[in-house]
Amino acid sequence: MESHQQVSALKEIFKDCVLCPRHCHVDRTRGDIGYCRLPAKIVMDCAQAHHGEEPPLSGTRGAGTIFFSSCNLGCIYCQNYQISHNPSGKELDVNELARVMLDLQLRGCHNIEPVTPTPQTPLIMEAFLSARENGLQIPFVYNCGGYEDAQIIKLLEGMVDIYLPDFKYGEVQDGLAFSSAPDYPGFALDSLKEMVRQVGDGLEIENGIAVRGIIVRHLVLPGRTENSKEVFRLIKKHISTSVPISLMSQYTPIAGVSNHPLLGRRLTTKEYNQILDYALDLGFENLFVQEVNEFSLTPDFDKEKPFDL
Repeated sequence: MESHQQVSALKEIFKDCVLCPRHCHVDRTRGDIGYCRLPAKIVMDCAQAHHGEEPPLSGTRGAGTIFFSSCNLGCIYCQNYQISHNPSGKELDVNELARVMLDLQLRGCHNIEPVTPTPQTPLIMEAFLSARENGLQIPFVYNCGGYEDAQIIKLLEGMVDIYLPDFKYGEVQDGLAFSSAPDYPGFALDSLKEMVRQVGDGLEIENGIAVRGIIVRHLVLPGRTENSKEVFRLIKKHISTSVPISLMSQYTPIAGVSNHPLLGRRLTTKEYNQILDYALDLGFENLFVQEVNEFSLTPDFDKEKPFDL
């Protein structure tokens, strides 16, 4: 299927929305609202060069991140909660979003990286095609929460250069308890299989910058080491140990979970190293790792530059 046909098919889904596994079946073109509370419009918070991504994405000039409002997940600990739990923001049309992408390229960013694109994928991809036709040349990075429908991911084939999904939960009960996401592991696996089918199970790098492939992110949660181990077991069993994994230690409790019996504290170095060693023992070698420290890494989207902490 040609790219413009794929986008047309995606836009049709707005009329009976099944863009994510929640399958709300609402007509967003008529203003009906599903889980994400978004209309069939582009709602963006901000766009900027972001230097805090994995090194092959951030490079020296930053990833061209576009932070979209709302999300198809309900993570109670989300560090981006100011925007991910909020459907309000700047409404843009397709041409305006295409200009945002072209401006990020003009500013020297190494890629275009929509963050939490899932509920807005049809118009984001339409804007991307428009930007491509008007000179956009840098890679397109699809940064999503992993709670995806594989049939929707299939409609992105040939347009996405790099997939950057989370794989948050290996255990079903954690997906329900922390993100209100039924059968998170099953949907994450099926969509990851489709992503790997499209771009392979590795990462192509030119001059230090990723140009094609995949990185799977996993945030280690305090007190939930068995959940993390199950993530690695599932990826090994059903995908490949060659998949690059970004093993994140940056969990910081937001105010909403400060009194949570598990999530109300920071991750310990012992917990993180336990998961790192487990991944290595399973045969995962392509790992991006972080130090465990006491610095808060929670952005503030009330600031012009949210990540200037």
